[in-house]
Amino acid sequence: MVIGASFDSVNEQKKFADEQSFPYMLISDPTKSIGAAYGAVRQDGERFAEYGLPRRVSYLISPDGKIAKVYAVESDGLDLDGHAAAVLDDIRRLA
Repeated sequence: MVIGASFDSVNEQKKFADEQSFPYMLISDPTKSIGAAYGAVRQDGERFAEYGLPRRVSYLISPDGKIAKVYAVESDGLDLDGHAAAVLDDIRRLA
């Protein structure tokens, strides 16, 4: 299962999902509470923090509910395509 979360409102997410034919479930987190719990909130002084943008982070969660791997685009030096490829490679390897 793939679930995305962002700091956008439900309406903003719906517009994005409709425009991009986004096939995954999205969680709206405008209070940034989920983002804070998962380390996605940028701290003052970090790149893009002044815009309120989250870090691009993915978590591979094992069937027992534990985080098996963390993928952080900026710190791992991945672009978005590389990010997705790394996650998919690990899913295949761990399946």
